[in-house]
Amino acid sequence: MRLHTDDGLSGTGYTYTIGTGGSSVVALLADHLAPRLLGQDARNVEAIWKDLFFFTHATAVGAITALALAAIDTALWDLRCRRANAPLWRAAGGARQRVPVYNTEGGWLHLTPDELVVQARAAKADGFRGVKVKVGKAHVSEDIERLAAVRGALGPAFELMVDANQCFTVAEAIRRARHYEPLDLAWFEEPMPAEDLSGHVRLSRSTTLPIAVGESIYSLQHFREYLQRDACSIVQADVARIGGITPWLKVAHLAESFNVPICPHFLMELHVSLVAAVPNGAWLEYIPQLDDITTGRLTIDDGHAQAPDTPGLGIDWNWDAIDRQTRVRREVGR
Repeated sequence: MRLHTDDGLSGTGYTYTIGTGGSSVVALLADHLAPRLLGQDARNVEAIWKDLFFFTHATAVGAITALALAAIDTALWDLRCRRANAPLWRAAGGARQRVPVYNTEGGWLHLTPDELVVQARAAKADGFRGVKVKVGKAHVSEDIERLAAVRGALGPAFELMVDANQCFTVAEAIRRARHYEPLDLAWFEEPMPAEDLSGHVRLSRSTTLPIAVGESIYSLQHFREYLQRDACSIVQADVARIGGITPWLKVAHLAESFNVPICPHFLMELHVSLVAAVPNGAWLEYIPQLDDITTGRLTIDDGHAQAPDTPGLGIDWNWDAIDRQTRVRREVGR
């Protein structure tokens, strides 16, 4: 999404869906949200976000509304940074410019232990500091076989994260965590459905593993409940799914007040600057999904990603490639 101001500046916003919902996000933007931006002062980022959030109260809090809000909010932040001639990582806080990065391009549930080891060794050779492996095989012994193979091949100093994609019941999550503990995992991600707050409380009390949640949480208040009840020890807020940079930063600082790190989900080209902006940004997730529509690439050196120094979000869009992939165009007022 591109926003233009009467003083000649423009900002580009960014959101995404996986498989479904894209046309719904576009419709919400074109029919309801974008028209409310006309005539507003783009510098008033907080006021605009609050106005749009209240305007959509009948459909919030939820994925479609959050994804649409994120497209606008990220464009406004792009404008803000360009007006200030500052990179996002500095405008949003400037904690540091380099952040550790781990690889999620692999680790899929269908892969054999040997295949996982090959991928993990390649990631380590490429300089990554850790890898994520999916868990949730039919029996816990199958998970352990896969994880033990990677841990044995890569050694104790290489970080190993696991992701269950919300597939377990409370009882099964507690059981599996007990078996995972000897492998010294960096975290156990999305063990159960995100709406099961009490289940995460029970799990967190029963295991020494760090419990990570956030990619399926759509409000600051929901994160607050998780943190207040010690239901997680790592938050993984996603800029698109939380509704933009404005609420993402609030989640990050909320987590900081609980001495909890933030390790965001997806959107690495955008999150690299935000992880660098805040003092509790711990890890960047490497998933290169924008290579086909951007001209620049994430700079990685010695297991760390470098936040871009260019003004704005730091993403070099390939507009010719984007135009080729555009299937439906909708313009405000048409």
